[in-house]
Amino acid sequence: MSDKKESPIEKYKRMLGETRPWDLVNPNTEWADEEKAKERYSICQSCPELIKLTKQCKKCGCFMAVKTKLELATCPLEKW
Repeated sequence: MSDKKESPIEKYKRMLGETRPWDLVNPNTEWADEEKAKERYSICQSCPELIKLTKQCKKCGCFMAVKTKLELATCPLEKW
């Protein structure tokens, strides 16, 4: 029985979910409606994992003010 330790890059990819930074410039990216994006970001703002200064998530490293606007994005803590 092998317990393979997850590498830092594997952990980063897992926490990132299905979205990637280049989704922001992809013309085929689906965007969440404004209400949904605001609701998601509101959840992030009350989360202790959000770095307030940069508005970045400590878990996935994403800039949440933008990630919350991507339709297929997910929270690494499954809060939204």
